[in-house]
Amino acid sequence: MIKTCIVGASGYTGAELASLVQRHPRFELNALYVSAQSQDAGKKLGDVHGYLFAQVNLPLTPLNDDALHSLANEMDVIFLATPHEASHDWMPILSSGKAVVFDLSGAFRLKDQQVFEQYYGFAHQQPACLEKAVYGLADWFAKDIKTADIVAVPGCYPTASLSALKPLHDAGFIADGHLPIINAVSGVSGAGRKAAMASSYCEVSLQAYGVLGHRHQPEISAYLGRDVIFTPHLGNFKRGILATITVKVNADVSPEAIENAFNQAYKNHAIVRLRNTWPKLDDVVGTPHCDLFWKLDTHKGYLVITSAIDNLLKGAASQALQCANLRFGYASQLGLVHEVSA
Repeated sequence: MIKTCIVGASGYTGAELASLVQRHPRFELNALYVSAQSQDAGKKLGDVHGYLFAQVNLPLTPLNDDALHSLANEMDVIFLATPHEASHDWMPILSSGKAVVFDLSGAFRLKDQQVFEQYYGFAHQQPACLEKAVYGLADWFAKDIKTADIVAVPGCYPTASLSALKPLHDAGFIADGHLPIINAVSGVSGAGRKAAMASSYCEVSLQAYGVLGHRHQPEISAYLGRDVIFTPHLGNFKRGILATITVKVNADVSPEAIENAFNQAYKNHAIVRLRNTWPKLDDVVGTPHCDLFWKLDTHKGYLVITSAIDNLLKGAASQALQCANLRFGYASQLGLVHEVSA
């Protein structure tokens, strides 16, 4: 069994990771950590997240310097469900031994350090780790992930957006001079578990935020290979992301060509489902799937794609586990899609 720990285990994503790892046929959940200042330190995860009461009985151990240094060689896998600053500061220590580190923060996604500082608000000071880090969009970068020691798991909005756009970009279908326009709505769990008025369920209506300045915009652009316009929205529901994307395609692109591009891109990817109708959040919440559907206006040359994911699963925890599966030689959907055997 592959020895595994989760740092930042008391948050929404950390709890989902614990549930997935606990049920996985090849990974063993050995330890759960929280910051030394966490109000959840010393509690059992099942007492913090009741749905895990009978499933995960491990305590939330406060992380100290001794543990931080020992994890690199005690564990095979370290999942970091931590703030960007913590992942940034701890990565040189955690990646110094045998452990493969899967970081769910944004600390190692952007290779351009100037862009990183502009969008994350602090200077990146770990260039060696940044150089080693591989982007963990599991359905597109499997070859790189299989040999990586540091995997930067994508953000939830980029996962939904890139899953929809990359088949089109790679096929050369997107018209030059036109920026894909992404409008995406997320539930409040995307803001994390820490209480804040701006993401309080009772305060949220439906609103755009981070307009023309959200940190996921450069991430989407960097890994798509072209600029986009990205507008996130916050809705008063718990979880899920629905992205509706408008793309101007070249004049010779037919509906059949688009269908073929998506089919070829995802024919061996059980996690991505190509739908026959417009997906809705109820189709994906609680699942590891990304659901896609599209329609082309053949007269005007505009294509509309909808992408739906669970922001805590495909947008975070289950994609991290997909990456871990790939890194250790398993099918990416092992432990996520029930019909896949070990």
